[in-house]
Amino acid sequence: MTLEVRLRHDFPGFRLEVDLTLPGGLTCLFGRSGSGKTSIVNAVAGLLRPDHARIVLDGVALHDLPPHRREVGYVFQDARLFPHMTVAENLTYGPRVRGLRPEGMDRIVALLGIGGLLSRRPGTLSGGEKQRVAIGRALLSRPRLLLMDEPLAALDEARKAEILPYIEALRDETGLPILYVSHSVPEVARLATTIALIEAGRVVAVGPAADILSDPGTAPVLGLRDVGAVLTARIAAHDADGLTRLDTVAGPLWLPQVAGELGKPLRVRIAAQDVILALGRPEGLSALNILPGRVAELHEGQGPGVLVRVDLGGAFLLARVTRRSAQALGLAPGVAVHAVLKSVAVARSDVGAGGEPG
Repeated sequence: MTLEVRLRHDFPGFRLEVDLTLPGGLTCLFGRSGSGKTSIVNAVAGLLRPDHARIVLDGVALHDLPPHRREVGYVFQDARLFPHMTVAENLTYGPRVRGLRPEGMDRIVALLGIGGLLSRRPGTLSGGEKQRVAIGRALLSRPRLLLMDEPLAALDEARKAEILPYIEALRDETGLPILYVSHSVPEVARLATTIALIEAGRVVAVGPAADILSDPGTAPVLGLRDVGAVLTARIAAHDADGLTRLDTVAGPLWLPQVAGELGKPLRVRIAAQDVILALGRPEGLSALNILPGRVAELHEGQGPGVLVRVDLGGAFLLARVTRRSAQALGLAPGVAVHAVLKSVAVARSDVGAGGEPG
């Protein structure tokens, strides 16, 4: 799948000017509120008619088509279910109004875990359940592209934790291309295969998720507090003391028990502020995770901090240290270092299913 999006549109006091060519998988449009993310997906859906547009999905010019003929599914922040219909009636609404059979309903119901909800009405559902039904309704419309505009923004942390695995399954098991809007770095790190950073109506960076998240230059857009890289890992062992050993390209990583069978591929987000750097392999520490690597790049910010990109031998980590520490250690590209990470520093929400993030 290739999605080409070229837009120009003038709002009062704001210009949207976008030029994107995106592969398949799950592409996250990331940016602050008001940066233009929702306007982009609305243009793709046909809900916004830009001043100038070229939107092409696998050779089909969507910009020439009315919204109902674009074959895109849309999941909004709020589920927007019909309150007078049951879940089953909501799910099949799209095919019914088009005179079609709801093909694949059993598979989608099983994928989203909503089999026990079919006879209920939306008013009796939790926020997470409503969003899963909204996703199912969008999928049953037989879309060639799924648009998701901050579908977790209105949910509390417990409901987000409930629904994230279903979106991961949607990404990994359906093959459906997804354009996903978010301003949450942890959410993007778990889900994205491609990331497009949007700022003030323009694309400032786009590429595979692993590259964008580990690039110190993207930190001003991602936010220093949230910046962190993603490692690909596989479950190697569940130890008797409650820790799970993950295998990474740089060596073993121990985390508090992670659910899953041996060999299951995972992606693990490691926040830059949780990484400590040492020149030699430290001894006598309580931290279990010590990964050898070399400094690939340093990026100095406006304040006293420095972001250090560490090459672990095919994967990258970011470490946030002070300029004084960087100077004292003599950090520079090519210098050998050890990245130290406490097992408990990685939150459960930072461990997600799936293999290579882009």
